[in-house]
Amino acid sequence: MKKLYRIIDFKQTKIDVPGKVETLEYDPNRTAFIMKVVYTDGDRRYLLAPNSIKVGDDVIAAAKTVLKNGNRLALKNIPVGYGVYNIEIEPGKGGQIVRSAGSQAQILAHEAGYSHLKLPSGEVRKILWDNLASLGQVSNPDNSLVTIGKAGRSRWLGKRPTVRGTAMNPVDHPYGGGEGVQPRGTKRPKTMWGKVTGGHKTRNKKKYSTNLIVSRRIKKKKK
Repeated sequence: MKKLYRIIDFKQTKIDVPGKVETLEYDPNRTAFIMKVVYTDGDRRYLLAPNSIKVGDDVIAAAKTVLKNGNRLALKNIPVGYGVYNIEIEPGKGGQIVRSAGSQAQILAHEAGYSHLKLPSGEVRKILWDNLASLGQVSNPDNSLVTIGKAGRSRWLGKRPTVRGTAMNPVDHPYGGGEGVQPRGTKRPKTMWGKVTGGHKTRNKKKYSTNLIVSRRIKKKKK
């Protein structure tokens, strides 16, 4: 079924214009809740709602403003230890990272034109301290606790069934064939097209932002 797409203002270009939260709403196109903000000039926009914000609360986007949940300001004006979300990577491009339900990044330091942020993945990254970020944590932190429960609910979300490679025939997948449960039979993990996967690094070595990563995310240990 087609869904009405809500236009979310990730840039928040209404600088120094106060706004008031008019409604808090569910958005079928994202995991977080959204809020409709009415500004003093009469304009209305949808924004990502931070956790624990209420209808009637005031919000504002400015280079420097009050440290309040939902306000948006430059990273250099946010003290160390605060949580932020909807963070700009490039100036003026709008929030690009930390936008999913319950996520937030922590400010660790400000140094030489950059702010050091610890992202939800555990990666510590440098971002220009003039870039904007919103204070707080993205709403709906309990989203990760939702149990799908049945196959039909996944179908409602547009997800089709996924078949394991080991359950296929040899002609269909490198892991296929055999009687009952069989070991993989190959030296390293592969896709159904025979491409090596599992531990194979996919990041572009020449990516411009590689030198802005202070420390990479910690990989989960295999059980």
